This record gives sequence, C-alpha cells and structure tokens, in this order.
Amino acid sequence: MLLVGALGLWCIALGDLPLRDWDEGTYASVAREIYRSGNWLHPSLYGQPFLFKPPLVEWLIALSYRVGGISEFTTRLLPSLLTALAVPLMYGVGREIFQQRLPALFSALVYLTLLPVVRHGRLAMHDGIAVSAFLLLFLGLLKSRQHKIWAIAAGIALGIIGFSKGILMLLLGGIVLLFLIADGQIQWLTNPYFWVGMFLGNVPLLAWYAAQGQHYGADFWKIHLLNQSFDRVWQPVENNAGPPWYYLLELLKYSWPWLIFWPGGLVLAWRQRYWSWGRLVLIGTVIFLGTISVMKTKLPWYVMPLYPFMAFAVGAQLTELWQTRKSYAWSWMGWLGFLAIASLSAPVYIGWTESKPLLILIGLVLGLTFGLAAWLLYQRNHQFIPVLFSGFYLSLGLLMTSNFWIWELNEAFPVKPVAALILENVSPEAKVYTSFAYNRPSLDFYSDRSIHPIGNQDLQQLWSTKPYLLLDDKALAAAKLPKMKKLGIAAGFTLVGSQ
Repeated sequence: MLLVGALGLWCIALGDLPLRDWDEGTYASVAREIYRSGNWLHPSLYGQPFLFKPPLVEWLIALSYRVGGISEFTTRLLPSLLTALAVPLMYGVGREIFQQRLPALFSALVYLTLLPVVRHGRLAMHDGIAVSAFLLLFLGLLKSRQHKIWAIAAGIALGIIGFSKGILMLLLGGIVLLFLIADGQIQWLTNPYFWVGMFLGNVPLLAWYAAQGQHYGADFWKIHLLNQSFDRVWQPVENNAGPPWYYLLELLKYSWPWLIFWPGGLVLAWRQRYWSWGRLVLIGTVIFLGTISVMKTKLPWYVMPLYPFMAFAVGAQLTELWQTRKSYAWSWMGWLGFLAIASLSAPVYIGWTESKPLLILIGLVLGLTFGLAAWLLYQRNHQFIPVLFSGFYLSLGLLMTSNFWIWELNEAFPVKPVAALILENVSPEAKVYTSFAYNRPSLDFYSDRSIHPIGNQDLQQLWSTKPYLLLDDKALAAAKLPKMKKLGIAAGFTLVGSQ
C-alpha cells in the first residue's frame, strides 16, 4: 500500500506541465541526443561533450524516449518511479532500526507527505534516485545481519549512487560506514556477498569513468571532478551561493507540518542514542546537514538526502505520542492553528481574486486538516496523527494535479509558444540569439537547438552573419538593423531575420 500511495503522488498528471529550467531541460536535451544518435557511452549536449555528471538519469530518459516517444511524461516517468521506491524502502529500513512496525510506518508516511520530497521526486533529476539507492544501501546492510545475500543489494546501491550523483557516494557512504561502526555492525566486511555486490555495482561505474578519461583526457577530469564536483565545496558554482543557514531556511519554508515535531524527534533520538535508530538519526543529520551547510554552492535539492533522517526522527516522536498519550505541547496546537489560518487565508484569497478554484480547494483541505488536528491535540486525542497524514496526502495530490507544483515556471516567460515560433520559421541548422538575460535549457529543449543570449551591443556585429534574433519589446525598439524582417510574435518576444 505504501508503494501504491507513493506512485499515486509521484505519477499523477506527471506530464501536464512543461520541463523546468535548469536540470530538467538540460537532462532531457542530453537524453534526446542519446536517443537520436545511439551514443550511450559519450553523451553530448547540442554537439558538445556533456561531462558534468554520470549519465544514469539521461540513460533512463533516453530509454523511455525509445519506448514511448519524446514528451514531458516520458522524460519524468522512470526517475519518478525509482524515486517513489524510497517510500517502501523507508518502511523496510525502519523495521530494521526500530524493531517495531508502528514507527517504521509513521516514518514512511512522513517521508511520503513531505512537499519537497514529492515535488523534486517528480522532476527528471538525479537526487531522488540517489536517495532511493541510499536507503537500499542501508536496507541491504541491515538485513544482511540475518540473511547475508542482502549485502549484494548494498553493493549495487552504492554504485547506483555513484552513477547518479558522482562524488556524493563518498559522503553518503561515509555516513553509512560511521553508523555501522557506531552500531557495532562491521561484520559485513567479511560477508562475501557484499563484495559481490560491490563488484556488480561499482565495476561498471569505474569502467565508465575510465572510458571518459580515455576518450576526453585531462579535460574530463578537470570539468567533471574539479569544476562540477569538488569546486562546489569551496566556491559557488554558477553563482549559486548562500549563507550557512540556507538549508535551515529551506526546511523552515517547505517541511510543514512535520517540522513542528522534528525538534522533539531529535531530542528523543539523543535520549535513545544507544539504540540503532537514535544513532542513525543523529549521525546522518549532523554529518549531512553540516556538510552541505559549509559548502559554498547552495541549491535547494541538495538537502534531499536529509529528509529520510528527518522522517525517522518525526516518526519516532509520533510513535511516542501515539503510544503514551501524554499531554501534548501547547506550541504544537499553536503551530497547527496558525497553519490552519494561513491555509484558509492566503490560498483562498489568491484563488478567489485570480479565479483559481483548485487553489481554493487546496487551501480549504489544508485549513480543515490543520484545524481538526489542532482540536484533536487539544482533546489529547492521538487521532490527530492519521488526520494529518490523510489530509496532507490529499492536499499534495490536489497540488500535483494543478499548474502550481512547478512554481519556477512563473519566474520567466513561457517557453513552449516561443519554441513553436522558432521551429516554424527557422531551419534546424540556423543559429538563434536572444536578448533575454540568460540561457534557458527548457527553451533549448523545446526549440531543439541552443538559443544563445547576447547583449544589445553585439547585435550589429552579429547581423552581418544573418542570424535569427529573438528580441523582447525593448530590444526590438532599440535595434536599428538593416533589412530586418519580423517573422512572428510569441510571449512578448519577436522573432526577426534578415530579408
């Protein structure tokens, strides 16, 4: 049932919205070139080598294109399915570390109903797959205590992490190693099945790295390992910087309502630090959150591997509240009451003023959920827990069927009508430049070419090469180009060419 519930959230209306900048548009373009060219070993992006990440996600998308054609749905399908597997894996790991069914179930349900987990898991990205493999690594090692053959899964999972997120396998593997040492479980080192799994999972990864190094030479190691991996630790890549408390703010913005119970879960983990689950939560939270916080490059999805540790802590806290029925903190009631008021006010107001009935419905469901949970807390009734799970699951389901779950699409112009204009008027080999301030990988994907941003001062020099220009109204008015022909207008941009 957990898997069915996860697939419902991860796959409903999956292809209804366009691809998002940056990662989705880039990975989809790389996968399309793999699909068209048949070059699976050395991926490229518009004819240039793509050396940034190992290509597991791009391979999956290309495979999906081969079976179901090129679309938003096929782009996101396989990454979403693999990411959804994390929910039953959470339950499996929970059964091993808690030795009880209820905290394992609560932890899996908390993970299932975390907004960032669902939202990023539905996108064509590497992070969700890495988290699923991370949990499989834990599950394989923990279950191998009774059934040694499970260690094969652990070794393969480590290779999957490497194929999806590269050097992240060092950090996540280090967390697993420290936990097992602290928990007194180092017997897996003598388990022959573990080394079989390591061979099956990591020899292909090492072979891929060797093939890239042999083909591209020093450029691959410089771009892949230094510029795109280790450089992110000590300098912001592509201006993605932030303060050390950046990820605490991310948790504060998007981890409700479970953020209310997280501090209590961490305190409970400290009190039970001699139990397996307490050690796991404390080691994973401190090491992972501390590491990404000191890194200079900050991106919202870097926090994804933290959410399993958060879910285990909250699941343990909810289990204690369910079983002991001791008095509940007034602060919890206050926070749920505040969330009820906020859910009923902002979404309903925006939905009413902008004629968005689905947003009104989401606000009503959330408001009723938080309000009823606050009342049950006041009554010291532990049924507030299933109310939160069911109400928030329904709200997330409604959100994923709406046009709001990829809110970054509203940060710039819609790309699909502009891309349609380009495809209709420009031959595939012609170059297109735009006055827009930065490159948009989603526009590149839908236009089936790279659209180059360029400043207005360079237009005169470029015009002699007879390019096509995609100009906003201000740039069009300022451009004084001879023999300029307007080919069409879309989303506030005019496509012009030479007569």
